[in-house]
Amino acid sequence: MGVALTVADSKRAFHQAFPYVIAPLHRRMVDELLVELHLLSRQQGFQADSLFACGLIQVFDGFAKGYKPEGHRQALLSALCSASGFDAQKLRQQAESAMAAMGEHSVDAVKQWVEQQGKGAPQPLASALASIQRPDFHYSRLMAVGLLCLLEQAQGADAMDQAALRSYAHDLGASMGFMRDRLDKDISLYATNLEKMAQAVELMEETLAADRRKRERILEESKAGAAAAASGEAASEGDPIASAPTAG
Repeated sequence: MGVALTVADSKRAFHQAFPYVIAPLHRRMVDELLVELHLLSRQQGFQADSLFACGLIQVFDGFAKGYKPEGHRQALLSALCSASGFDAQKLRQQAESAMAAMGEHSVDAVKQWVEQQGKGAPQPLASALASIQRPDFHYSRLMAVGLLCLLEQAQGADAMDQAALRSYAHDLGASMGFMRDRLDKDISLYATNLEKMAQAVELMEETLAADRRKRERILEESKAGAAAAASGEAASEGDPIASAPTAG
């Protein structure tokens, strides 16, 4: 990607790759990810590691729930990534690999990896934890989400409530060198917005279902009315009194 690439260039590339109308419910998510990915691609100290990959995939999958048509979702992610020089397929594979590796270890093991700057952690998590110590390391809120996402996959995480798990993520993030206030804000904002999106999707689906039921009811009433009218006409034609000519 050229150094002079602007946000407008990235948006233009996105719309060329994804020439479809995006519903208002998901438009904000698309715009925010477009800008964020563009800005990250301009940062020399940024690396698309496992924390970032997990965060991006988690955010996209969470906020793209209810996106219609479903067959466009993968194309949407690919366009978002390619517009700023990222590979969506590679990032998803990276995220899935990291989450699968995390599922084989306990929450306590994760804490130990963090304390030892990645020593003993499975790849590619080890390199992600080690890269945080670089002097030019560039933090992204997607990494905060990625950390929470990975913790949720660890053995023993399902026994912790969501508040405790987030608190654990805050502590680990601070140990990794992330600013605690920033980490807390990013994780809390993600959780709040995800809940709002889930509620909006549920409301949209309920509205669509109500509209569908209304259309079906109107159609059934229309069919019933037509059938009654046809039955009345048939009865009238078969009635000798009704059909007899009147005296002149």
